[in-house]
Amino acid sequence: MKCLILAAGYATRLYPLTERFPKPLLKVGERTILDWLIDDIDTSRMVDEYIVISNHRYAQHFEAWAAKKSQFIIVLDDGTETNETRLGAVRDIELAISSCAVPEDGYLVIAGDNVLDFSLTRFIDYARQKGTSCIMRYYEPSETKLLKCGVVTVDENDRVLRMTEKSPTPETHWACPPFYYYTAADAQLVGQGIAAGCGTDAPGSYIAWLCSQVPVYAMEMPGKRYDIGNLQSYEEVQRTYRGITLM
Repeated sequence: MKCLILAAGYATRLYPLTERFPKPLLKVGERTILDWLIDDIDTSRMVDEYIVISNHRYAQHFEAWAAKKSQFIIVLDDGTETNETRLGAVRDIELAISSCAVPEDGYLVIAGDNVLDFSLTRFIDYARQKGTSCIMRYYEPSETKLLKCGVVTVDENDRVLRMTEKSPTPETHWACPPFYYYTAADAQLVGQGIAAGCGTDAPGSYIAWLCSQVPVYAMEMPGKRYDIGNLQSYEEVQRTYRGITLM
């Protein structure tokens, strides 16, 4: 399995911290955000290659970080240098998939700017059991927050019936965090999804299209996700995060 890590954003809401430095390499406790994610995923022994998709401005920082890690990590520079010229998450995913050999066990696709209090190995196990592309979901009580994220409708067996990104009229309170699993076959459909008109900025836009084509299942998130979106949330995470407590 390959793990694609979305890290090409410019994190403008965290300026000046991230004006010349990537958000995924900010420290939470004694480790970077990416360290928390990759070191946990690696315990599954299912991922043999990590591909960090960066913009040109931050690529050298990721390369310096990767050189010190024990995992096999490739940094892929998407060539953009400003927030205004960014490719968008779905096109970055397409770039990464086209740049590497197709893995038999598919792709774990994650945003590189969140920390979790549970192990992502649970999600990997869930996806392997289902044998399909999969996502996670959590109950979001705030209707205001639902307007800013992916929202899914699922049946009694966890199958995704519909997904929307930033809909003005969310259908449910099931929000979708940026953690996905694509089968090898489904990953090859990203270009087709883009051609069909799926959005390219939010990473969930591809899943919103894919679930209308093939079965996609949604695991209920077993713990908490800490989204680091601005300076205030980063300071809060630094105060409260205690690491992965749910294995």
